[in-house]
Amino acid sequence: MKTFSSPSNSSTITGFILLGFPGPRERQILLFVLFSTVYLLTLMGNGSIICAVHWDQRLHTPMYILLANFSFLEIWYVTSTVPNMLANFLSDTKVISFSGCFLQFYFFFSLGSAECFFLAVMAFDRYLAICRPLHYPTLMTGHLCNILVATCWILGFLWFLIPITVISQMSFCGSRIIDHFLCDPGPLLALTCSRHPVIELMSSTLSSLLLFIPFLFIMGSYVLVLRAVLKVPSAAGKRKAFSTCGSHLAVVSLFYGSVMVMYVHPTSEHEAGMQKIVTLFYSVFTPLINPVIYSLRNTDMKQAMKKLLGIY
Repeated sequence: MKTFSSPSNSSTITGFILLGFPGPRERQILLFVLFSTVYLLTLMGNGSIICAVHWDQRLHTPMYILLANFSFLEIWYVTSTVPNMLANFLSDTKVISFSGCFLQFYFFFSLGSAECFFLAVMAFDRYLAICRPLHYPTLMTGHLCNILVATCWILGFLWFLIPITVISQMSFCGSRIIDHFLCDPGPLLALTCSRHPVIELMSSTLSSLLLFIPFLFIMGSYVLVLRAVLKVPSAAGKRKAFSTCGSHLAVVSLFYGSVMVMYVHPTSEHEAGMQKIVTLFYSVFTPLINPVIYSLRNTDMKQAMKKLLGIY
């Protein structure tokens, strides 16, 4: 296990202290109740989408298979941070072990990477469905859909593997306090005994590629989709296309709008408070909002949800 060396004494300590959201005991309990509720609602919302797609035969199409995988990913994405955050609210020490910290680091960033790839593939699916409607059934086959899903998961879990492994082998000196609610590369690199510009550059480059390549692909896809939709003669056809794509664009905007602020420069001097708020938004509240967006703006999903809940 990695140890922490202190220049002033010979003792060694293990693990990190995640400060989270410090405050009096009453506030900690209030935050525990709030985030417990958010976590349960997130599990229920995304779980409902998975069940609706599984049980409704009409939703056994590539678009909804991708959505079900996305919801499954969101469940694990929020689970990589919130349970430990809840435990910290009730903890006096707020200690996370070295291995626990880097496991959280790995799963949080791997799932976040997979989310970027899934958003890009979902945009590609909408492009084919709207711009190539006659060829869509032969292009987006079940086999291709399964390959794209597997690729998103595999790439996501490989993308940051090398830098995370390298950072985990570094020596950490002095303070072990991380002013965050999760193990984040910026605060971790700040605790290392010496600067590692190569690792910082690698992390920044991988983050930039991960964010901007899928984002540009998504924007390019929707420019083509918009051109195709504007050529649709009927107003009903336009509304249906915009309704289908609007959900995905709303999710893309929420996720990328906040993530791009944080991880293009992992060692940038963002204030700790702002870092926590922005990270909280895309890692906790966005997975809560996404099922609502997809359910409210999609007629088929709305009907499947009503059927699942026994409303009719």
